Amino acid sequence: MSYLVKGVQHCSPVKQMHKLTGTLFKARILQNVFGTSEQQLTISRASSHLSSEKANSYNYIVVGAGSAGCVLANRLSEDPLSTVLLLEAGPKDTLLGSKRLMWKIHMPAALTYNLCDEKYNWYYHTTPQKHMDNRIMYWPRGRVWGGSSSLNAMVYIRGHAEDYNRWSREGATGWDYGHCLPYFKKAQSHELGPDQYRGGNGPLNVSRGKTNHPLHRAFLEATQQAGYPFTDDMNGYQQEGFGWMDMTIHQGQRWSTASAYLHPAISRPNLSVSEKTLVTKILFQGTKSIGVEYVKNGQRKKAFASKEVILCGGAINSPQLLMLSGIGNADDLTKLGIPVVCHLPGVGQNLQDHLEVYVQQKCTKPITLYNAQKPVNMVKIGLEWLWKFTGEGATAHLESGGFIRSEPGVPHPDIQFHFLPSQVIDHGRVASTMEAYQVHVGPMRSTSVGWLKLKSTDPNDHPIIEPNYMSTERDIWEFRQCVKLTREIFAQKAFEKFRGPEIQPGNHVQSDKEIDAFVRQKADSAYHPSCTCKMGQPSDSTAVVDPETRVIGVENLRVVDASIMPSVVTGNLNAPTIMIAEKAADIIKGFPSLEEKNVPVYKPKTLETQR
Repeated sequence: MSYLVKGVQHCSPVKQMHKLTGTLFKARILQNVFGTSEQQLTISRASSHLSSEKANSYNYIVVGAGSAGCVLANRLSEDPLSTVLLLEAGPKDTLLGSKRLMWKIHMPAALTYNLCDEKYNWYYHTTPQKHMDNRIMYWPRGRVWGGSSSLNAMVYIRGHAEDYNRWSREGATGWDYGHCLPYFKKAQSHELGPDQYRGGNGPLNVSRGKTNHPLHRAFLEATQQAGYPFTDDMNGYQQEGFGWMDMTIHQGQRWSTASAYLHPAISRPNLSVSEKTLVTKILFQGTKSIGVEYVKNGQRKKAFASKEVILCGGAINSPQLLMLSGIGNADDLTKLGIPVVCHLPGVGQNLQDHLEVYVQQKCTKPITLYNAQKPVNMVKIGLEWLWKFTGEGATAHLESGGFIRSEPGVPHPDIQFHFLPSQVIDHGRVASTMEAYQVHVGPMRSTSVGWLKLKSTDPNDHPIIEPNYMSTERDIWEFRQCVKLTREIFAQKAFEKFRGPEIQPGNHVQSDKEIDAFVRQKADSAYHPSCTCKMGQPSDSTAVVDPETRVIGVENLRVVDASIMPSVVTGNLNAPTIMIAEKAADIIKGFPSLEEKNVPVYKPKTLETQR
C-alpha cells in the first residue's frame, strides 16, 4: 500500500482540484480572521487527507487471498495499468520466504496438522444438528495465503458436465459446461499433457499419484469385479467409474493457488498484498461500493476502490461480510442495528455441503500407512521430504477414487469415493490405532439445504452455521446406499489377501435402522460449503449475484468464490472455485467468454441398471 494510484472513487482529478481549491479559499478567509498559522494548518490538513486517500486507493480491492482471491489478484494485475490490493485475514504461507519452514502447509502428507489447529484455520463449528443426534460439526476453512487450497487434501475434481448445464438452467446463464471447460483448461497444467479436456500451460500444476500402493491397486480391481467401469480421467470424457485421481501436487509439494497464482505475481509493482488484515465492512456511497474498512495490527483503516470491491472470502466469510455491511435480509439486519444498504434476502441462504462417512476395514498385512505414522518413521519421512521433496511425505495418499450412480434412473453419478490406505479418526485429530484401509463415501447432490446468519455485529464473531444435514428422507436413503455399495466393493476377491474384520460400521450394523444410526453418529463434513451467495437472474428473489458475478441491487461490488454456485457440484470444490475465478477475471476485464462447443461427455448406455 506504499505507492500512489490514480483517483479516489467518484473523485476525478478535476473534482480533486475543486476540493483543494475550495479548501484554499476557506483558508484565505481564515487567514483574515485568525492569521497565517491557521491558514497553513488548514492547507496541511487538506493536503494530508487527500494524499492519504490517494495512497490508499486502488482500482480493485480483492478481499480474501484464498482459492479464488489469488487467481483474481494475478489475472487483474496482468494489466500494468490496473492497481490491485489483496487483503487476507491470515498469514503468509511461507516463513522467511521458505516453504520448507512452513512444511505443515507444503508437505502433502502433513495435511491433517492444519485441519486440527487454529493457526491457519477459521475453525468453524455448526449448530447442533437435530437430524444427527445433536452433534456439533467441525468445519475447517483456510485462513492463510491460498485459503482452503493450503489446507485441503489436494484432490483435483471438476464435477460433472451436467452440473454446469444445471447452473445455466438455474439462472446462471453463460455458465454451462461449454463456457466453463475452457477456464478449467486455462487454469491447468496437467503432467500428462493437454487434450480435449486437460490444460497444459496453466499456472495450476496437476499430477497423479506415484506410490502405486498395492491397496490402491486392489481397490480399483475390486471396483471392476463389482461391475463398475475403469475411467482413465474422471475430469475428462467419463466421470462415472473408478480410477486414479488428479491432485494439486507439483514436484512433491502442495500446489495451492498461492503457489500457482500469487507468488508468481507478488513482485508486480501494481499488486499490493496485506496479510493478517481483517476486513470488517464494505464502504458505500449510497448503493455504490467505494472501498473497505479493515483492521491490521489493532488499527482500523480504510482503503478505496475506484473500480470494484471483489469478495473472495468463501461460502462463510463472503455472506458474513455482506451482512455486516448492510446487504442481506433487512429484518435480520435491523434486529442487529445494522443500517440496510440493500435488502437481499438470499444472502446466507441456500447453504449446501457434502457429508461423508468412513467405511473402514482392518488390513491383515502391514502395508498401510500405520507404521509411517510412528514417531521415528515420521521423522525419517519428514527429513526426506525436507531434503528432496520425495518419499511418503510427497503425497496426500488419496490417489484412487471414483463416482457411481446410487440407483437405476439416476442420469449421472451422485456418490463419490476416495480410497485411503490408512485409518482416519475425527478429522485426523486422533491417531490411527491399527493397520487399516478406508473409503470416504458420500452423496453428491444432497436435498438438505441450510443457512447462515450473523451472531452479532462483531466481525470477529463466527456466524451461526446451520447446514440442516440429513433433513430429508432422500438423503437418509442415499447414505444407506453408500454404506451398502462400499461393503460390496470391499467384499470382492481383490481384497481377499488384505481383508480383516470390518472396523466401521462393524458387522453388528446390518439393518437399515442400524445403518441410519451409524450415519447419524459418524458422518462428517467433506469440507465443501457453498451456494450462500447464489448466482442467478436479478428477477430471482433468492439470487445474490447476477451471471456477471455482480451483487444485485448495488454497484461496483462482486462476489467470486464457491458461495456463488447456484447448487453444489458433483465432487470436490477447489477446482470449480479456481475455474469460477478464472472466468470472472475475463468478465471483469471485459473480455468475451471462452467457449468450446459440442465437447463429448459420456452417458450410460442404459439407465435401467445402477451400473
